[in-house]
Amino acid sequence: MSGAPGRPLSAELSEQLLTVAVDILADEGWGRLNSDRIAARARAGKAGIYRRWPTMAALARAAVGRFHLVAVPDDTGSLRGDLLGLLERWTRPLDREERAVASLVGAACHDEELRAGLDEALVRPLAQAVQELGARAEERGDTIRPDRLRLLTSMLEAFWWQRYRQVDPLGVEHVELVVDEVVMPLLRGAGQPVPA
Repeated sequence: MSGAPGRPLSAELSEQLLTVAVDILADEGWGRLNSDRIAARARAGKAGIYRRWPTMAALARAAVGRFHLVAVPDDTGSLRGDLLGLLERWTRPLDREERAVASLVGAACHDEELRAGLDEALVRPLAQAVQELGARAEERGDTIRPDRLRLLTSMLEAFWWQRYRQVDPLGVEHVELVVDEVVMPLLRGAGQPVPA
């Protein structure tokens, strides 16, 4: 939040505006996010919105950039188990935060602010989670080449964006199939054994 000179901005109002923005994105989509709708729901003036964020894209970035849509799973003792833990979210319906992010995916192709918000919410946390799983595997004596981890990150990111376009979550058996038939072979390369 940049804010204009003058009296300090109310943190409480800022939080309220961000919450309303997320509600609109999640329930109605990016195309319905505008200062009139936010001001009416938050019972605030439009000037208060624009003092904080110069555009709706900047507001949307601030709203979704606080999310952590990828969590590093607990250590299961195996790479396969860790990957299943990482992708467990795919088996559940989209929650409010994910619906808000999903509403921005198309528009983010043409807007740098929105892309930055999606990077903060999903892309960077996913890359960090994959690196963490790679480090765990290394500690177990199961080395994965860095180029394979980068490829895994890109592939999982693509799957994640696809998840936001689907209506229904994947079944557990489908996630296991992705891990066993796509991810584990990708990490090992052709002709290499795939430990559990």
